[in-house]
Amino acid sequence: MEHILEGNRRWVATKLAEDPEYFHKLSVGQKPRYLFIGCSDSRVPGSAITGTGPGEMFTHRNIANVVVHTDMNLLSVLQYAVEVLEVEVILVVGHYGCGGVAAAASSKQYGLIDNWLTNVRDVVRLHEAELLRIKDVNERLRRLVELNVIEQVRNLAKTSIIQNARKRPNPPKLHGLVYDLHEGLLKDLEADTEELDEFDHIYSTDAPEEKAPEAGAEKSAPTEE
Repeated sequence: MEHILEGNRRWVATKLAEDPEYFHKLSVGQKPRYLFIGCSDSRVPGSAITGTGPGEMFTHRNIANVVVHTDMNLLSVLQYAVEVLEVEVILVVGHYGCGGVAAAASSKQYGLIDNWLTNVRDVVRLHEAELLRIKDVNERLRRLVELNVIEQVRNLAKTSIIQNARKRPNPPKLHGLVYDLHEGLLKDLEADTEELDEFDHIYSTDAPEEKAPEAGAEKSAPTEE
């Protein structure tokens, strides 16, 4: 722990030397522009790879950067970011060399995490034909990383939180990015959610409600001929 505490003290000293009011300004509140949904991998720190500082980016991370519609942790972060913090941009960020994606693509059993990785295996099922055409295993895994990000952006668009936000002015923009550990660069996958429009009758949570019968109104009995 001393290593951690000493690192913290050095960081505080550096920040105060740059701006004596630095921590006071942070303590006033946050107004981040971005929500970062990324992988828990220790090599992919969201603020560092995007060049953003404290207060600029709200963050949620999990194994293989997946958006699961029953994950109350992610949904709570998403709702708070969208409805309270009013973030302008939501980034789903995967990375090449993701251990979670590689584990999902294998036929091995890893324990409890296998249940979580089923979300990535669903991506394999959806895109199996494309993936099987890629003969090189490493290239196939790289493509799966990209497809996983794209599908998680689409999963974001399906949530009632994002659907409700899109009824209001200036809804957050959704982007899918992939980080290359070898180069340090982010690649925009230009994930498209417009194709979900043809399935609006399935995913929409804004279906018209049936009108309730007026008070005092009674159903008329069928007349006999």
